[in-house]
Amino acid sequence: MDSSGEEEYIDANDTFTEPHSEEKDPSTTQSNSPPEEETPLCSGTRTVSDPCSDTLGTSANTQTQLQTLLEDLGLKQHYTKKLTLSEILQIDLKAITDEPAKCHSDLPWYFLKKLMMVNVTARNLQSECESSKDGATETTEFDFSNLSDIKDSGDKVNPLDVITALFLCSDGFVQQEMALKMSMCQFSVPLLLPDCDTDQCKLMLWAMRDIVKTYRPQSLVQSKGFTEERIVLSEIPMISFVRLGECSMSKSKILNELLSNDFFIHHDMKCGDSPRNISNGLTEITWYLPSGKKNIDIFSEPLAVANLRGDIASFETQFSFLCQTSAAVFVFFDNLDPECKLLTNLHHKAQMFLVGNQQSKCFSMDALKTVATELGLTANIITKTKRNNYAYFVQDLRKKVNNVIENTKNKMCIEKMADIAHELGILVDEECSECQTARENADAITSKIKKILDYKATQLPLHGEIWKELTILEKEEFRLKSLGSEDIEMYKAELQKEKENLWKKRSSKNISDAMTCFISAISIPGIERCYFLKWMRMTLDNLSREKLSGLRKQYKEKCKDAENTEAIKDIDKELSNSSLGIEHFFREMGQIYESSVSLPEQDLSCKQLQNLPEICAGLLLDGFPLELVDGDASNIPLTWVSDVLSQLNELVSPKNKILVVTVLGVQSTGKSTLLNTMFGVQFAVSSGRCTRGAFMLLIRINEDVKKDLDCDFMVIIDTEGLRSAELAQLDDSYEHDNELATLVVGLSDITIINIAMENSTQMKDILQIVVHAFLRMKEVGKKPKCQFVHQNVSDVSANENTQRERKLLLDQLNEMTQAAAKMEKKEKNKCFTDVMEYNPETGSWYIPGLWNGNPPMAPVNAGYSEAVYQFKKNITHILGNCESSANDILKFKEWMSSLWKAVKHENFIFSFRNSIVAEACMKLCTEFNNWEWDFKESIYKWITNAETTISNLGTPASKSEIVDMTELILSLKNEVSTKLTKLEEELLKKLKNYFEQKDGLVHLVERYKEEFANSAKILRREMQNSVYRQLTAAAEMKQGQTEVQKIKENHTKEIERAVCALIDECRKKNMQMGDEELNQEFVKMWKETVKKLSFPKQVPTNVFTSVSHYLRTNLSPKGSHACELLSKTELQNCGITPFRYKAKGFSKKFQKEVSDWLPIQDPTIRLQKIADNIIDECDQYVKEKVKAGEPEADAKKTKNYSDAYIQEILRIVDERLQKHEDVTVDIEFEVSLKQHICGIAARHFQKMHEDFLKENDPHLCLNKNKGMFCDSFKDVFNQRDQNQKKAEEFTKQCLKPAVENFVYSKLGPDIIHEMRKQSQFNARVYSQYEILLDLLSKHSVSEYVRYIGSYEVYVKKWILDQTVKHLSKDSKMSELVDQHLDSSISSIKAAILKTTKKTSADLKTFINNFCQELGDTLVISQDKLGAFMILNKADQEQFAHWFTEFVNKMEEALKQEFKKGDIQSILKHLDVKPQNELFTQVIGCGKQCPFCGVACVSGGGKHAEHTAPLHKPQGLNGYRGEKTKKLVTDICSSSVVSDMRFSCGATKGKRISYKKYTDIYPDWKIPPDGSYQASDYWKYVMAKFNEEFAKEHGAKPADIPPTWRNITRLQAEQSLKGSFNIS
Repeated sequence: MDSSGEEEYIDANDTFTEPHSEEKDPSTTQSNSPPEEETPLCSGTRTVSDPCSDTLGTSANTQTQLQTLLEDLGLKQHYTKKLTLSEILQIDLKAITDEPAKCHSDLPWYFLKKLMMVNVTARNLQSECESSKDGATETTEFDFSNLSDIKDSGDKVNPLDVITALFLCSDGFVQQEMALKMSMCQFSVPLLLPDCDTDQCKLMLWAMRDIVKTYRPQSLVQSKGFTEERIVLSEIPMISFVRLGECSMSKSKILNELLSNDFFIHHDMKCGDSPRNISNGLTEITWYLPSGKKNIDIFSEPLAVANLRGDIASFETQFSFLCQTSAAVFVFFDNLDPECKLLTNLHHKAQMFLVGNQQSKCFSMDALKTVATELGLTANIITKTKRNNYAYFVQDLRKKVNNVIENTKNKMCIEKMADIAHELGILVDEECSECQTARENADAITSKIKKILDYKATQLPLHGEIWKELTILEKEEFRLKSLGSEDIEMYKAELQKEKENLWKKRSSKNISDAMTCFISAISIPGIERCYFLKWMRMTLDNLSREKLSGLRKQYKEKCKDAENTEAIKDIDKELSNSSLGIEHFFREMGQIYESSVSLPEQDLSCKQLQNLPEICAGLLLDGFPLELVDGDASNIPLTWVSDVLSQLNELVSPKNKILVVTVLGVQSTGKSTLLNTMFGVQFAVSSGRCTRGAFMLLIRINEDVKKDLDCDFMVIIDTEGLRSAELAQLDDSYEHDNELATLVVGLSDITIINIAMENSTQMKDILQIVVHAFLRMKEVGKKPKCQFVHQNVSDVSANENTQRERKLLLDQLNEMTQAAAKMEKKEKNKCFTDVMEYNPETGSWYIPGLWNGNPPMAPVNAGYSEAVYQFKKNITHILGNCESSANDILKFKEWMSSLWKAVKHENFIFSFRNSIVAEACMKLCTEFNNWEWDFKESIYKWITNAETTISNLGTPASKSEIVDMTELILSLKNEVSTKLTKLEEELLKKLKNYFEQKDGLVHLVERYKEEFANSAKILRREMQNSVYRQLTAAAEMKQGQTEVQKIKENHTKEIERAVCALIDECRKKNMQMGDEELNQEFVKMWKETVKKLSFPKQVPTNVFTSVSHYLRTNLSPKGSHACELLSKTELQNCGITPFRYKAKGFSKKFQKEVSDWLPIQDPTIRLQKIADNIIDECDQYVKEKVKAGEPEADAKKTKNYSDAYIQEILRIVDERLQKHEDVTVDIEFEVSLKQHICGIAARHFQKMHEDFLKENDPHLCLNKNKGMFCDSFKDVFNQRDQNQKKAEEFTKQCLKPAVENFVYSKLGPDIIHEMRKQSQFNARVYSQYEILLDLLSKHSVSEYVRYIGSYEVYVKKWILDQTVKHLSKDSKMSELVDQHLDSSISSIKAAILKTTKKTSADLKTFINNFCQELGDTLVISQDKLGAFMILNKADQEQFAHWFTEFVNKMEEALKQEFKKGDIQSILKHLDVKPQNELFTQVIGCGKQCPFCGVACVSGGGKHAEHTAPLHKPQGLNGYRGEKTKKLVTDICSSSVVSDMRFSCGATKGKRISYKKYTDIYPDWKIPPDGSYQASDYWKYVMAKFNEEFAKEHGAKPADIPPTWRNITRLQAEQSLKGSFNIS
């Protein structure tokens, strides 16, 4: 400070009485009151209604100064119910908005918000109302006349009062957190905290226990060592500064000058001139710690500096305490009273220094001399004179302090000051019963720690070598690196046995004394366990710090010699093993719990330990971290962590939604500090030991923010540094980093990537790791956000100047993406933005350096805190705008489990299994299946109506205005095309809406969006082709029947005329004729008339010729060779004997070699099976069309052959062959297969055609109706009443078949709809699960052989059985039938009623009108109708009456017939076969695993990737060893992670590693089993039926691994549920 400024300061003092003295108590006296009038008001009261009153109020409505202030600050309720950490750390609106304090009650929260983010501006406390009053003077001219009336600052709140109030209103853990953060900001912290309501003060020992300081004293300068210890344990001299009476110098300001830092609040700081109401008597402490740099350090040795607020005359206890604990006490004064006994009566150890201001008017040199002489302090006097300015004054003061430090032996740590506090009646904050009991419990454990390694081996044995060995075995089980030539499943069984032995070894160990004490201590609810854990953490940190300090010295020595590589590596390992923290006890607890889980439920220890997860979940809610990844073993105790998370979910449900924030980065780049600053938490930062793994903390979300974030908690995950120097010597360090990064990125909603631009090599390493992680997440459906943070960038123009660096970063990200994509075999990802949404402008943040100066005395940089705060706001904004909703805790648990299992494999993407992703896929598939069925059902209904329209064309029933068949078909095709377009648009819209919904699972399946959209388009195309074919077939059928019908109609008319003539002739004879005579006359007439009729010969079409034509057309694109092969064999000679495929030439030789020496499927056998399945399907199609084996009475038997049938068969064959792209289908095979199928079909179709001609032969048809003509002739001749008879005839012959056909046409879709309600038909996965479960219940080897050998045939039979079984229950079939019967009968009765009301010339008109009413519903046979109308003279009204009667009887008869009818027989009659539609849904794409033959269960019609949740041993398919001829036990989900090789047709004889199977089968994804138990179902089956399968396949029984024989049926069923994600 320059002299001119100082002179101005002195002049001001001359004008006003001590205007700058912040050390006096302004609340006790007005600014112009004399010093002697000062009284300590904090023990008095004042009236609330008159806050300005100088006298004590006598009203009953009075309260203390403390109560008034606490009420003003909004802290009154917290004086008794203390503030907790969870309250102040929760994320609320204040924490993420820039809104300033509006009133005094906002000040404490403003201070805490800033302090928790270590912002050095936290003490600048001023509300808006205060600043507005201050601001008013800025726009107003200065009022010279009102100078004497300038108001004081009594309406402001002194920051010291706010700090004191907060300490008084907080629990011990908040006090500790505040003290720690204040110390980081280089603020002074309370040493003695006053409570002016009780006139007592408290030593804040507990509050300061968490402060750890690192410094370099003079003694360590040469060695460049350092001291790191808890400040309360540091034995360093304390220098105290106090005030006696009034003082014109600002003691606190001088101390800040002395120490070159703003440790203490003083008069010239913002609101520092405000009256202090409750903070007088507060003793603050701070520390000066040297850095070992002579040119920078003010003092070369450490010291503590205490500062007592207020006059020592009013606070003698505090003064006595300081005198007994300090190395020196500096007493500031203006005027010393020689009679004052305060200084002379004290018996103290501290040196006393008197510091006075000679420039003060009150200063008396004589009084100073008297007191100094009496106390023997003549050498210890420092005075401020006019000749020396403040700079020289502070310099003198420093010399005195330095002299004290160098010569004093009076050094006392704060912990030992507690004894002196007791003597003086001062309370100690940690002496509450809970804290002391907790300390005793902690000491009982830690006092026995002598050697850390020995202690861990004896007291914490489970998470040591046993756990590490288990970790190694688990990874080997997944990776099979040491398999060699051993049998896979035998090797895995051995690994399982080793694991079981380790589990037994773990279970055999008793819980150690230390862990018994630990578990007992944390089982105590409430605050005591929090104290216990804090004591444990601090004590263990102290012990570890001491041990690791020695190891680091050794490391330093070894590093001097470059040849000590192995020794350095050993020390690295010892550094990791010698750390001992509270996390080691929790790891041990986790292992104890995992051991107990395997014990029987009735076991006592199992019951006692069941509550451990609940305890740990409670600790998470209390703010303690949970270790996710065990840093030492690099593993997750999944059972333990999962159960803790499950318990946490139970404790907080339904408020269980979480968002996850994670940080990744290189070690020592400020990751943990960043999180701590952002969220006010306490992740370990440079605690003196190597922290490994990943920890999670839980932070509550306040109600005012929940609506924006849509979550209840924020989970913060801190990880160890990537590319850690400590781990660099370990063999698996890079692999470990990849595992950790993949896990935490997968768990995160947003990942913070902390990078250092200055180290490009290091940056490349970390970018490669994180890009791998993000790419993996993209491929498994997760879409985490990321933000890049560049620290130590402080320039205000950083954003502009780092444009080049941002481009460099993006270039490197793109480079890393390409490298990662190549490694992961996902080369479609060319740049980082292909992997995730990233904008270099908004995705990168620049944060200044943490320290403002050189540690240890540097405070936190205000720019750092502010930048981190802005970053926090940005992160919150991003999370609030997330498209997907927050996960809940259980989903987080599931992700953790599945991600960790996957990272244990070398190939993460192909190893990933996750029940949440499976659930999301299942949900999408189920929805799409429903939409797909809605689409199909709508078309099925349309086609039924269209076929009715076609069938009724040209008949009286036709309602169509179009009469030409070609025109009608064209019109129907246009109509259906429009309908299909509309349905396709609706389906795509549903799909679009599905992916746009804010559902927590939708984003997981977004990568399938395009596949499902393509499936919708393919569905439309396939349905259109199918409808067109059906329309064409219906038209051809109708036209064929029309030609025959015309001939029959003409013949009927001729006969009818002849009969009428005969009636007239007989009546003219005028004689009575009996039936015998009439019959003779009729027969005579019939013969004569029939002879006259011409019957054109019906020449059958040669169906073989037509089929051959379409077959040749189908094969013509295959080339001339195909045509040559066709010409070699006549189609008439094909399909007579069973189809047998034989390889020829080179193919035969190659396939023979392959099948002889490799345990893979013989291509010949595979092709034969494919052929068998296709032949079966085509046979079924032919049978449906020709109605083979059905009753002759079936009206539909009269259908003729259509060329559309053979076209459909060829389409089916082509489609099925295309599904088997993995098998090489040569042209010989395709031609011979098609010839075989077409030959069979042609024979059936030829007979069908001939049967149709026979059935519709005019001569035969005429003779069939001969009896009816005869009866009608006799009825008319005898003038009998025909009404009842004709009504019955019409009902039975015409109407009943039409109603039956109507029911059959409608019943199919209804049955499908009904079956789809059943769980087994909800989705393909459920169907597969139910099939396998059904097989398990049957426990029959023959059933398994059928399932494995003829999968599609078995599935069809199973679907049919399931359909029949369900429809047989509760008269379900009758319900469905009755629904349509009721509908048709209602239509018929309505038609009768309508027709009756119309005027009809005759019965024919009546019937035609009736048929027209039902023209769009029923198809009435024109044959039957024509026969019915012969000689029909019935009365319309009478006919209508009887007609209605017979319709009612028909309804009952049909219901009974359907009820008694066989369900399978009914199913055969249906137009839409339910079993076929359900089969299409269940079988899906029809692809089977190329190794074991299990079916693909992927959803969507056309998917790019085939998957199956459960693979089976290849021996079940008949695979055997080359030499042993024994069935093999290899499971392809194990083989794909081994170094085994395979060969097949697709490899062209080359042996390919199973790990590279995707090179051969790129559309198959075969993830390794998630656990050894995953394939228990098929292991159980093979173990049970080993002999039978061997006999079936003509091989020797397999060598079954011993563990397989122990699998129970229940375990097999549980494995099945787990594999298919069935809860």
